[in-house]
Amino acid sequence: MASSAQPLTSSATQSAVRAKKLQLLGILSGFTAGAWLGAAEAPTKLVSMGISPIAISLIMVIGVFLARWSLPALILGTSSVRADVRRAPHLIIWAVLAGCLWAVANTLTIFAIRDIGLSMAFPLWNSNSLLGIFWGFLFFNELRQAGWRRWTGVLGGALVMCLGATLLAIASSAQGPAGHSLRGVWAALGAGLLWGTMYIPYRKAYLTGMNPLSFVTFFTFGEVGMMSTLAIGYTGLAPLWQELLSARGVIFWLMLGGFIWVIGDLFQQYAAKYVGISRGIPLSNSNQLWGLLWGIFVFGELHGRSSSTYLQVVGGSLLMMLGVGAVAFSSAPGEEQTRWKEAAQRESERYGVAADYVEARLDGRQAADEAAHARRIWDWLLVAGASAIFVVFAAMARVPQMSLHWCPAALLTGALLLLLFLCTLALWRTTRFN
Repeated sequence: MASSAQPLTSSATQSAVRAKKLQLLGILSGFTAGAWLGAAEAPTKLVSMGISPIAISLIMVIGVFLARWSLPALILGTSSVRADVRRAPHLIIWAVLAGCLWAVANTLTIFAIRDIGLSMAFPLWNSNSLLGIFWGFLFFNELRQAGWRRWTGVLGGALVMCLGATLLAIASSAQGPAGHSLRGVWAALGAGLLWGTMYIPYRKAYLTGMNPLSFVTFFTFGEVGMMSTLAIGYTGLAPLWQELLSARGVIFWLMLGGFIWVIGDLFQQYAAKYVGISRGIPLSNSNQLWGLLWGIFVFGELHGRSSSTYLQVVGGSLLMMLGVGAVAFSSAPGEEQTRWKEAAQRESERYGVAADYVEARLDGRQAADEAAHARRIWDWLLVAGASAIFVVFAAMARVPQMSLHWCPAALLTGALLLLLFLCTLALWRTTRFN
């Protein structure tokens, strides 16, 4: 009996070690996502205020579209995307739906900022962290049998982050619009509701085994389609086209912001896969802290403000770091991960996806019957085409006349690149980007 028990014990130990690695990978992905999502707003600061928020969002989404197709083609090849789609074709609909939700939510934030200002709007839509915890618990067995300590860490950490975000938003807001319109409050809450709900398709995709790089390629169809519809419906086709023509000198900077945002979103996808939406969303919502660092140290947003404002910044930053730490240390125990696997089994049975494929992908591996996917000539053509579009608009771009602090910009850029290198290396070594 002892000889037969030994392999079982060894297998269980290896499984536990693997699960721990994936948890740490998800946490690192969440931190990296927050850094890059926060930096995505920096290029928009280089744009003059003459262009409308709707047009800004549309141009950024175009940059997002180019990045969401070229990066997966560069990393794994489009043949890998096609193979994933053949395994789970139903997830195309969920990906498009998630993109539509994102576009509507992003548009709502524009109106929320216009009506009530950033100081009230940001913490209201950051409530998506709490909604993500609820959806994760309700639909995907997250935090089931996790114990009161991890419940306290995740839920308490998310609440502390919301409080810190409130202080940071108040401190970082410039002269906001007068009045507190109820319409703006509802717009901000609606954005948080849609963004929190958007993560349901994310989690469904990864419990069913789809690669995050495959999911985001179809996500962007809903994103571009919905954003184009909203832009045309809000401004009209002819006025929108004229505005885009007049803004051609700044299109590159906005598209660059969209490209940076996609890098952050890809890491957010891996965080949602390996630590769940109840932990992945709060970790990536640290983007406000990174955005504030760019605003203060690079663009001098708080220059000349009162000492109480700086106290709010320090206090809000400490609270956000405390909340992020609480979430990061609340990793899922073995009992909770067993419940995750039950949710994955339910998804595989519902949609007729092979159980061994789902199990392998949940563990960050390729299934036994999966063939290696090489990059083809059309993958390189896709990357070259997207790069050429960026080069064309870069040649048309004008360098804005504004004061920048280059030393902090270099340090923050270095931190971004370091996180990118570390997280990319960890993803490759642990999962080969599965």
